[in-house]
Amino acid sequence: MNLNQLTEAVSNHAAIRGTARLQPIGGQGDKVFPPTHLVEKRDERKPGARYAMEKRRIRAEVVDVVLLDSVQSQANRMEEALYGLWKAKKIALPVIEVALGFPELPAVSSLTAPHRIADALLRDSLLDGQLFRHSELGKSFTDASVHNAGPLFRVCPTACIFGIWDSTGPKGGMGFKLSRALTSEIIGIDATLGVKTSSRIDPTNMSKDAGPLYQAKDSDEGYTLDEKKALLDDKKKPVLFKTDGKPSEANHGNQPPQIDALGGGVTFDYAQQTVVLSLGVLRKLSFGSEQDSEAVRLVLGALGLVSILSAEHAGYDFRSRCHLVPEPGHALKLEVVRRDGTTQPIEASLGTALELLDSAVSRLPASLAWPKRGEALATLTPSDKLTRLIEKTRELAAAGAAE
Repeated sequence: MNLNQLTEAVSNHAAIRGTARLQPIGGQGDKVFPPTHLVEKRDERKPGARYAMEKRRIRAEVVDVVLLDSVQSQANRMEEALYGLWKAKKIALPVIEVALGFPELPAVSSLTAPHRIADALLRDSLLDGQLFRHSELGKSFTDASVHNAGPLFRVCPTACIFGIWDSTGPKGGMGFKLSRALTSEIIGIDATLGVKTSSRIDPTNMSKDAGPLYQAKDSDEGYTLDEKKALLDDKKKPVLFKTDGKPSEANHGNQPPQIDALGGGVTFDYAQQTVVLSLGVLRKLSFGSEQDSEAVRLVLGALGLVSILSAEHAGYDFRSRCHLVPEPGHALKLEVVRRDGTTQPIEASLGTALELLDSAVSRLPASLAWPKRGEALATLTPSDKLTRLIEKTRELAAAGAAE
């Protein structure tokens, strides 16, 4: 695909879409573990975890499918891939970063924060000593809209393709909301639930009656068997360690073989990725004059291609025991979908997409131009209240009280 073809697609066609057919890295039939989602058990009114399974109609058949990577997760993976390209100075992009000040925590940016530039982590950080959303830059996109998306494009163009809801800004729930133009989802087709077994043999053959264990006054010690060293409740009685004070609460003792029928992974016939960049959604956005709008939409089309292909280049390793690879001959194939439903295959590599993005960015009007490669639009520092929240969370985690 060249720049003229991309311009034609963005201006006149319906979408750029693609599909890939995938298998577990261990081969067809190998078990994979999808993400789990909290649900309410109707009979017990207690939360539980479930795989997202449903029935879908595929090629005239109703089959069981399981969600392997959601639209939201795929968007985050694409943004992480873009962030890697930006850090490597392979693309220019407006990026706002926050260095949180904790060595083990990476910097958070408008590309990696869950809600992009509207995320609370940016909202509660400071720009030149001022809360970000109170700064001139932070207020600049507050009044953005579909008919005036330029202010958002200047500070967070990825929000124009991945969507945004500025619900943490000064307008609250009435803040600017923009639907996704780019979606990707990966599902397992004709999926069957498996089971997971677990057991543990304690070399000391620790008895379950060796306790009780008490919560120690000294949080570094964790638990104690000495009531005098135990934390006391309001009635001056020692507090049992965790739930019932048995040695198993401190990971001692045998664990008899068990079967987990809910979190035992799945097998499937094949997995399918479906990715769609809606060019119609991009054409709904206005960025000033029609000439300026056309230039920006071209950039967003190229940015969408880079997002798709950079995530594909990163691979399909989603989580522990959920690593997929394309079937031979069925790697991601892209095509332009015309308004009449006919299609035209696209030949585009990540390198080609990066060249298209560079060319499109060079045509932006001065009022909407981006920073140079590798330059952050702004660098924030966490406010005292945000730092304290992080510190408090770390303290609770160290004491074993984190959720």
